[in-house]
Amino acid sequence: MDNKFLDKVTSSLRVEMPRNETMDEYLDEILRVARPLSEDLREVKFYLNKPWLEFRDDEHFHDAVLHYFNDEGEYLRSVNGDVEHGTWRYLEPSNKMLINLGDDSELFDLAFLDPEFFILAKHGDQRRLKKAKYMVMLFEPVGRRLEWRDAMEKLFDKYRNNNTFYLILALVVLLIITVVVMFS
Repeated sequence: MDNKFLDKVTSSLRVEMPRNETMDEYLDEILRVARPLSEDLREVKFYLNKPWLEFRDDEHFHDAVLHYFNDEGEYLRSVNGDVEHGTWRYLEPSNKMLINLGDDSELFDLAFLDPEFFILAKHGDQRRLKKAKYMVMLFEPVGRRLEWRDAMEKLFDKYRNNNTFYLILALVVLLIITVVVMFS
């Protein structure tokens, strides 16, 4: 095959990551296409008993915040090594999570979950309140060396790689059908 033809086909398969200013804007776009790749909260093996490193797009945020959910409903949040104890609860048919820490309780909807990402969306209109919509956590060994934009790129790559696989598969099937029709 001609290299120019292959270049055209492969360039049409490349999906570019959207460019945005805030993590919430990135996530609104990325999650729209990546959500089908997500697990549900009932699949606790993906998030229990693992350290989750929090990411924010605030340039003044330099704390190391780890979240830990254990299988007995205990929730731990470590901010630079200072640990706070709380509880968490999965609200079953709604795919929501309630997190209690001290006197504060927060309700979250699941936005995305896989072995590397745990993203919760705070219930309510956070944009109107001028607060972050998402609590973004990466499995600590994965996220340890990433900045927030790198984390968004990594999440988008999950969609891009999955999407490319299906597009290539469709092209291969189309090519096979064409060959069969031509030689029949």
